[in-house]
Amino acid sequence: MPATPSGDSFLENHIQPGIQNSDFRTTSLTDGAPNQVESEPLRRSQPLSSSEVRGFNTRIKPDIEKKDTRDTSPQTTLRTPPPPIIVKDPESLEPLAINNPAYFNLDSDSDSNSSQMGRKSQKSPLRQPDRPSSTASGGQNGSANGNMESHLEMRRKHLSVESPTSESQTASLLSRESFSLDNDPPQSAMTTNPKSSFFDLPRQDKRNFLLLVLLYFLQGIPIGLATGSVPFLLKSHLSYSQIGVFTLAAYPYSIKLLWSPIVDAVWSPKVGRRKSWILPIQACSGFAMIYLGGRVKEMMVAAGASDGSGVWTFTWWWFFLVFLCATQDIAVDGWALTLLSPQNLSYASTAQTVGLTGGHFLSYTVFLAFNAPDFANRWFRSTPSPEGVMTLGGYLTFWGWAYLAMTLGLALLKREDKTMEKDGIMDVYKSMLGVVKLKNIQTIILIHLIAKIGFQANDSATNLKLLDKGFSQEDMALTVLIDFPFELTLGYYAGRWSAMYPPIHVWCWAFMGRLLAAGVAQTVVMIFPANGVQPWYLLTVIGMHIFSTFTNTVMFVAISAFHARISDPVIGGTYMTLLAT
Repeated sequence: MPATPSGDSFLENHIQPGIQNSDFRTTSLTDGAPNQVESEPLRRSQPLSSSEVRGFNTRIKPDIEKKDTRDTSPQTTLRTPPPPIIVKDPESLEPLAINNPAYFNLDSDSDSNSSQMGRKSQKSPLRQPDRPSSTASGGQNGSANGNMESHLEMRRKHLSVESPTSESQTASLLSRESFSLDNDPPQSAMTTNPKSSFFDLPRQDKRNFLLLVLLYFLQGIPIGLATGSVPFLLKSHLSYSQIGVFTLAAYPYSIKLLWSPIVDAVWSPKVGRRKSWILPIQACSGFAMIYLGGRVKEMMVAAGASDGSGVWTFTWWWFFLVFLCATQDIAVDGWALTLLSPQNLSYASTAQTVGLTGGHFLSYTVFLAFNAPDFANRWFRSTPSPEGVMTLGGYLTFWGWAYLAMTLGLALLKREDKTMEKDGIMDVYKSMLGVVKLKNIQTIILIHLIAKIGFQANDSATNLKLLDKGFSQEDMALTVLIDFPFELTLGYYAGRWSAMYPPIHVWCWAFMGRLLAAGVAQTVVMIFPANGVQPWYLLTVIGMHIFSTFTNTVMFVAISAFHARISDPVIGGTYMTLLAT
């Protein structure tokens, strides 16, 4: 039986002799080796005219004379196709017709009801092994199934070891011919997802989304302490100038771009690109929090001793803890680009909003409430005590052990996709510098620098002005408490909108709303009642806060979704950090 590994040899061995020598010809699948056929009489649907035979011979003859040489010279065009070749799939029991022999493909499936085979094949159907995931959307030739954009999207995301394009993608980001932000990007079918919601996500995306929320939530725990609770608790030990020194502990988040290329370039293939950093960083953070939990009370007292000279030691401990969280944030940002499918990348920014906001709120607002003796004595105790329900040392120790438990679970239960992409440290630094030089990136940086001028002063001063005019701290705490669930809920819907519409459009709409919210806040401050806070005014302040939070959250989620769309996963941590910084 002649093997037909390609369409050309099939035409040479079966179609051409059938046209010249016989009026009856068919092909059917057999039980032999893959890609084998046998001939058997089959009535042709229509007889060929002499001109059609001559045209067909003119096209095929060079292949007969030159067995394995493809004819690329211009020949007579066959205007009328030859009779269809009928192939029967024994499993589906439906005939397959290929009307154009030039595109004959033994791996393709197409339906035809034009005719029936002469007899059933008793042999197994022709099957090919499963293709790697990188070509799943494009079929064998990249165009048989799906569109080109979705095929390229999957190749961009799944940089697997088995992918046939892995070697070509190991080149540096800027060495790629197609990489440019100076030209308008092509429209992709995966740009928006009009039916996107968390419940519509694939099961794997749901799990990965919840994993991202948990990772970002853990980052928010020490950040909420370092930027909120600890400075508040230091008021009884340090002066305002010394507390200003402690604020240096939060600086690693502002300068993490300096070491983000190292996070992208140095990793272990056995552990995974992102887990190589997340696992040890979380473990170190857990041990650091356990250590601080056992000594933080004495360290706070020592920080205020000797005219506050001990504040530097206390500051450096928290600087180290925030440095670990900032480094983990680089790795998690990069991992988010590959954990979620391309059409659902907007949910990465939603996970960041929900996780960081939840962790920060728990470590700042909730912790300070339970740490306050008055609150604890009023709601939880019958006998007053000088301490709250929670202490800083106990809170740090609890979350230190929680970090270690989460690290162990992540190491054992979550596998990271293997990849051969690995650039050198200097290569990533050069790529980062090249990205900064791109014209469109410079435009984005300029927009980020000036966008907040219209409302930044209002965001910082509105609450202070309300307190100066007589708005009580209890009412302010109530406002913030009511505002929190709205912030979480709106973060989810902002992610949905960023999937349904272009994220940068959503950001622009929210930007206009935030400017309006700044004007509303100024009006609320100006109409402060002279006879004190009334219920209607309290409701007005709460509504103003919710509106401001709404626009702020939508802006953050939308711009983060936009960053995720344009970032390359190969240097995802550096790319996301650059745009966010």
